[in-house]
Parts: sequence; C-alpha cells; structure tokens
Amino acid sequence: MRDTPQGYAALIREKCPFVPEAAIILGSGLGELGEQIENAVAVDYGTLPGFPVSTAPGHKGRFLLGTLGGKAVVCMQGRLHYYEGHSMADVILPVRVMRMLGAKTLIATNAAGGINTSFSVGDIMLIEDHINFMGKNPLVGANDETLGCRFPDMSFAYAPELRALAERCAGEIGTQLCKGVYLACSGPSYETPAEIRAFRTLGADAVGMSTVPEIIAANHCGMRVLAFSLISNMAAGILRQPLTEEEVLEAGRQKGVEMQRLIVEILRNL
Repeated sequence: MRDTPQGYAALIREKCPFVPEAAIILGSGLGELGEQIENAVAVDYGTLPGFPVSTAPGHKGRFLLGTLGGKAVVCMQGRLHYYEGHSMADVILPVRVMRMLGAKTLIATNAAGGINTSFSVGDIMLIEDHINFMGKNPLVGANDETLGCRFPDMSFAYAPELRALAERCAGEIGTQLCKGVYLACSGPSYETPAEIRAFRTLGADAVGMSTVPEIIAANHCGMRVLAFSLISNMAAGILRQPLTEEEVLEAGRQKGVEMQRLIVEILRNL
C-alpha cells in the first residue's frame, strides 16, 4: 500500500496535513515559483520509500506544500520524464499522489520549442490541445477503478473554463498569451528539421518532452487541467543554429517571472 498513490499521499500527510485546492507542475527553468509558496513544507521525492527521483537539469525533485495566491497548493518542483528511463507509471505517479492529497485542479507548465513560425522565444503559449507522439499512453495496463474509468474522455483535456480564466487574468496583468497545440515526443534528442516540418503539418504549434502523460493521468482521475508552454527556443530548422539545454534554461530565467505572476493571478481567481 505504501508504494501506491494513496500510500504516498498518506506519508506526505504525516508531514503536512492540510488539503491542497490546486496542484502545480513546474517545468524546466520555471522552478523559482516554488520559492514564493508561503509556509512551505518540502518533501523530497527521495525521502519517500521507492518513489522515483528526478534527474533532469533544473529540476529539484520535490513536493512543496503551502499557500500561493491565497490558495492551498501542492507543487511539483521538478517533474519526472520518460527519457530519464522512468516508466510511464512512474512519470504520472506524482500527479496521482497530488490528486489523492485532495487537489482538484492541475496547472502544468513546460519549456517547449516553437513550431509555429509566428512565435518568438519568450512567448507564453496557452495549451488548447495536444498530440501524443511519445509512442505510449500512460494508462496502458490494468486500470485502477479507484482513480478513474477504463476509457477516459479527452475531448476537453484542457478545461475550457480554466483557459477562459487564464486569458482574463493575462489581460488584467498585461501578459500576452499565444494559443496552440502542444506535441510531445519521448526525447531526449531534439527533433530533426524534417520532423518539425511534419509536426507543423499535423497542426502542432510547440514541441516538448513532457506534460502529455501528466495531462492524460490528471483527466483520468477527474482533475481540471490548465497548461502553459514557455517557448524557450525555436524548433529545429527554423533558425540556423543548434539547440542547447542552456538556451532552454536561460529562457526560463528570463521569462519565468512573467509566467509566475500569471499563475499566481489565476490561483487568486480560482
């Protein structure tokens, strides 16, 4: 029982007994929002017996529980990626744990490559839909009926009412939002220029190596979902320069503050 979402939630409650209203996933270069959480209690993934540990650069690998924007929140300061060698079950485990802690809304962020040629580095994209190009669905295998149904509907994977709220909040604080479709690949290699051209034909506006498994899992267990991509680089073949991890993290440092303000404003209005 200890290595189930319910079991891990029970262990976390021993350290921090409050019930979060919302869950937040902080992507590459965006972890600083966690430092704004008031009265934060940190639970490192590595302190939970058997829990997978994040190894990606810029990901601290811990839960933070506290108050942000006047709301009780649980935050993943660093996610788990399929390319790290984690199973899909491990990748989505933190989302299920946050749901078992009581969070009913998930706000996810990531750093992504811009496919839409009208985008620029530093743009914030409100994700309207996604394409799963990871070659795997995280719900494959025996279904846990205590979490959700066998065949969850994904017609409204990104809650329309939350997207409308995000647009209103962005307007109020003067943040410009792009909107588009996020395509997820397994990584860890960046995509080729030919792949990016193909993805553009499929209707993708941004590409990354995360988020989609978490969104599928969140919908499966009944969470409302809102998600953003920080366009940290233009995808392969758009600019005549190689892609680097440092570029992604630097974009997060430069534009992360703006995304942080937006998320806090959304929480205040939930």
